[in-house]
Amino acid sequence: MSSTNPIVSVANNSSAGAAGGSVINVSGLVSQLVAATQGPQQSIISSQTQAVTTEISAVGALKSALSTFQSSLAALDTPTAFGSEAAASTDPTAFTASANANAVLGSYSIAISQLAQGQQLVSAAFAGGSSATVGTGTLQLTLGGTSFSLTIDSSNDTVGGIAAAINSATGNPGVEASVVTGTNGAHLVLTSSLTGASNTIQVAETDSGAGLSSLTYGPGNTANYTQQTAAQDAAFSIAGVAYTSASNTVTGALSGVTLSLLGTTSSAATLSVSTDNTAVEGNIQALVSAYNALQGTFSSLGSYDATTNMAGPMMGDGLLSSIQSQIRSALYGIVNTGSSTYNTLASIGITTNSDGTLSVNGATLSAALSSNFSALSELFSGSSGVAATLNSQVTADLASGGPIDSRSQTLVQQENALTQQSNQLQQQMSALSASLTQQYASLNTLLSSLQSTSSFLSQAFASLPQVQGSQG
Repeated sequence: MSSTNPIVSVANNSSAGAAGGSVINVSGLVSQLVAATQGPQQSIISSQTQAVTTEISAVGALKSALSTFQSSLAALDTPTAFGSEAAASTDPTAFTASANANAVLGSYSIAISQLAQGQQLVSAAFAGGSSATVGTGTLQLTLGGTSFSLTIDSSNDTVGGIAAAINSATGNPGVEASVVTGTNGAHLVLTSSLTGASNTIQVAETDSGAGLSSLTYGPGNTANYTQQTAAQDAAFSIAGVAYTSASNTVTGALSGVTLSLLGTTSSAATLSVSTDNTAVEGNIQALVSAYNALQGTFSSLGSYDATTNMAGPMMGDGLLSSIQSQIRSALYGIVNTGSSTYNTLASIGITTNSDGTLSVNGATLSAALSSNFSALSELFSGSSGVAATLNSQVTADLASGGPIDSRSQTLVQQENALTQQSNQLQQQMSALSASLTQQYASLNTLLSSLQSTSSFLSQAFASLPQVQGSQG
């Protein structure tokens, strides 16, 4: 190790040497001795720490990949996951439909005679437009069985002010007010946002006055408004059975099916409820994609790259090998599906590529779904099905106290122990540095004193008279 300051300086005969001084570069010498002692030990600790840190990261990547893969199993690991139904309409301008697992497969005739609608009332004209003054008082508006009140005073007694007060009133269940101005003046328009025959609008003045009587409306008092749209229920039939609904979105007429009524029919349309093979195919494709991503993680963690001569951080690791083996066993096993034709993934078009990933033959899978849907459901979701087995295995692998959790805890303990070793080594080196500094400082003092004595003696001898020798 080079230094601009020598570790030991040699005394000379100059006056500066005679004055004494530092003979040993204590700081430099101690630093080199401590570094020589600490270096090999710290190198070992650092190397071990790096290895443990790399393995912690690798186990974390494995855990994350397994968790992501497991999420793809939920759509296939139980029989209910295969209960997805599809509903189709032969006349989507009249109605559309959706179905859930409770829907019964079949075809149903749908005839729609009228749609549900909300009531709309238009008041008589008020000359002067929306700023025309109507009067003051208290109004109570009712929609269906819900009422709300508002106070009309000089701040809001115009047609426009009353419309604004209605729209902002607390407790308004769905009465929407607007102002339409025509050649004869402004009209207050009240529209129900709620459909159905029972959701009619009523307007009453409740303060015993008559300032707002021109806005009242109800049974026996319909002169102040013209009804543009009547409140009515939807009326339709399913398989010839009549049904009415206050809403055009109907959930109670056919079990498991939601109808969205859009228009009336001149002749009956057909609703078809069938197994949603498209959804199942999509779920299987998603599982294959998720497995391929997992296989990519397996490869990066456990393979060897001959090009770069780099090994994966878990190459040869028993934990990785065990998990891979379990998953492959579930993927390639034979499942008792009740069918000798469709009892493996390969039999439904899912095959293995040379790199360990999977591929799906869409035509083969579609044919299998159409031919024996029950067998495919059992292949994935049965008690020994592929998805059900994989889910159980991954759950056990990721569980608290499971193999991954145990490995993680062990690695963290090792990392903490190495950190403690590093801290202890640092403390030992600090103590060694202090001890050496004290020792060499004392030695330096002694050497400096000897150097001063040597310089003094040299000068003393130099000042002695010269002894002349006898001449012959």
